[in-house]
Amino acid sequence: MPIYLNLTVIYLVWGSTFLGVRYALEVLPPVLASSLRFLVGGSILFFVAMAWQILKKQPPILPTFQQTWGAVQVGILLVGMGNTALSYAIKFMPTGLVALLVATLPVWTVVLDFLLFSKLRPHRLTVAGLGLSMIGMGVLLNPFSGINRTDLVWFPAILVLVGAISWAYGSLRAPHLQMPPPLQSTAIQMLAGGTFALIISAFTEIEAWQSVENMTLTTYLAMGYLIFIGSFLGYSSYNWLMHHAPPALVATYAYVNPVVAIFLGWLFLNESLSKRALIASAIILTGVMLITLGKRYTRR
Repeated sequence: MPIYLNLTVIYLVWGSTFLGVRYALEVLPPVLASSLRFLVGGSILFFVAMAWQILKKQPPILPTFQQTWGAVQVGILLVGMGNTALSYAIKFMPTGLVALLVATLPVWTVVLDFLLFSKLRPHRLTVAGLGLSMIGMGVLLNPFSGINRTDLVWFPAILVLVGAISWAYGSLRAPHLQMPPPLQSTAIQMLAGGTFALIISAFTEIEAWQSVENMTLTTYLAMGYLIFIGSFLGYSSYNWLMHHAPPALVATYAYVNPVVAIFLGWLFLNESLSKRALIASAIILTGVMLITLGKRYTRR
């Protein structure tokens, strides 16, 4: 039961964060918004983790250097690169379309797992899914199509794909690293990723901090949702699932999130996807589903 409860959390929460990011970016620059989200969230969660130890009448235990370094590496890969790339892309592209690009995550997970980690030959269903997903990406990214090109902006789209690869690698590498207890691990990952994003913002977003003075009630509510629901609840659930559920089952969030994001984008932002994007989404999601089924039949 806890597995399906946590799955439901990341299905709904991470699907809705695309909308929360879009509202936050009405005022804040994308990289700074990602940095603030995870620096504030990570700081609060770290103190919560320490307070929890005290409430359990245990002396506060700080993680070792190796545990901290392990969490920092994962935080930079997942939060600093993966989430920040997503935040940047949402500034320029429809939330549903960004979610569809993120849905390629299982493709990169299968490839990297085979090349760098398990060395397991993927099942034929997985190979078919990979091919189908790549065809879908070709349909989506084809610049010579006569469909409305405003749906896709090349540089943000490429960044999302790089972020997805970084997320896949970080998720596969995490079980091989020494990590602190769950709450501390999540907090350190958020702080490391937020710091990484802050450095990037300092070099790429000139006078970004002036935008903080222009934050509206909507901005504060969006950031609050991203911090307390998207990061605390969603990211903590994901970390738990990575240690308690089969990877193939965890990966299903990658094709449920786009459905949630597309619906919310249509409902709240009056967004619509072109025929090309809808066709590509059907191809990509079918391919990802085949990959997930293929992993179920993989033999060790």
